[in-house]
Amino acid sequence: MLTQRSEGLRRLLLICQIWITAGLFWLGVWVMVKFYSPPGGLTWRRYSIYCVLLVLGLTLEYLGRDSSRDYPLQTDLLREHRVSLRQTVASIGTLVIYLIATKDGFISRVFLFNFVPCFYLALLFSHHYLPPFLARRFFKGIRREKTLLVGSPARAAQLRNWLRQKSEIGLHTAGLISQETFEQAGDLPILGQFGDFDRIVHECGATQVILLEFPRTNSDRVIIDACDRLGVRLIILSDLEETLRHPVVHFEDGGFRFMALREEPLENPLNRFVKRAIDLIVSGFVLAVVFPVVAIIIWITQRLQSPGPLFHKQVRAGIQNRRFTIYKFRTMRPGDEQIAHQASGRDDRVYPLGRFFRKFSIDEIPQFWNVLRGEMSIVGPRPHLLEHNAEFAKIMALSRELPGWLRCAVFAAKREIIPTFKIESRAILSIWRTGTFRWRSELS
Repeated sequence: MLTQRSEGLRRLLLICQIWITAGLFWLGVWVMVKFYSPPGGLTWRRYSIYCVLLVLGLTLEYLGRDSSRDYPLQTDLLREHRVSLRQTVASIGTLVIYLIATKDGFISRVFLFNFVPCFYLALLFSHHYLPPFLARRFFKGIRREKTLLVGSPARAAQLRNWLRQKSEIGLHTAGLISQETFEQAGDLPILGQFGDFDRIVHECGATQVILLEFPRTNSDRVIIDACDRLGVRLIILSDLEETLRHPVVHFEDGGFRFMALREEPLENPLNRFVKRAIDLIVSGFVLAVVFPVVAIIIWITQRLQSPGPLFHKQVRAGIQNRRFTIYKFRTMRPGDEQIAHQASGRDDRVYPLGRFFRKFSIDEIPQFWNVLRGEMSIVGPRPHLLEHNAEFAKIMALSRELPGWLRCAVFAAKREIIPTFKIESRAILSIWRTGTFRWRSELS
């Protein structure tokens, strides 16, 4: 399968980088001993441990990388720089942690500071030059797969860039088999119709067939049976998302295969625990350190420009449509807060310094109390007004996550009157965030 080829190429690259790391490390040690270090001043056992730790850090970074997004033949210097930098930090970080934990001060600082930039450059060059070399070496000759596409020319055109990319790992596209009567589908020749399948496979020497949509007709079934009979590998391109007009997620449980409309990583208790821990730490710090100072400043401002209550309260809908009271510093004149009427940039209801507080979302700081109480989260969907929830009930009913403070702060900072279609788009974006929880994104 193609995924195995990509994964194999990634592993071959890692093995080569391990050899490069070890070779560069011992070359640096040799240079240090030859020209800088006094005779007998080197402990080989210690430096062997340092080398192993560098390789360990490199391996750990590889294991933590998202393989679905890491295609080694992608010629993008910025991506190569990011991966090389991440590998360098992981390897050197592993070594530094060991040095600190064991109070090991033996390693030469001069050696370490010279090794780090050379190590980064070696990794950068390896990402740029090694994958094409390895692909040419391992995916040629009998490892080159002659592939036939079966389906519509329009569907084949969608795969044009993907096919061009995969040609580097030995996927050679011979042409297209389609019921539509064209001579050419873009740069792919149409070799015949479904009834000519056996003949075309023999003439082209095809070893692989990609069916461009789920089998729905007897003709598709004939193609599947023919692939089994001829010993040709069959790959089926899923068109389920186009059929349902919605992204789908595949998962397996108890021996059964299911599909859902979105991922829900916060159903994992560990993810919920980490998210709640982050919420408690951040909200506790803000309420203890930032909130008192800001509250005093805003209270004095209100006394001078718009006397009245310090806070403005609204009822919002949270997780599973549960009602809760959200708190903000009041930025409008008392009695002028029309709940569903959005404030514009120069709204007369807002007192002068209130505009400044709203521009930088300072008025949203009391919502950390909602976060501490578990009614909101630092990151999550925006808790809309109940009037908007009623208008977009179908969309908001999808929310299965605590509303987020950052969503309030980011959108509140814009402070313009938002058209209805933008509110709907904003709601959909917030719901999409439910399926994208990552610990790294919570901490960044």
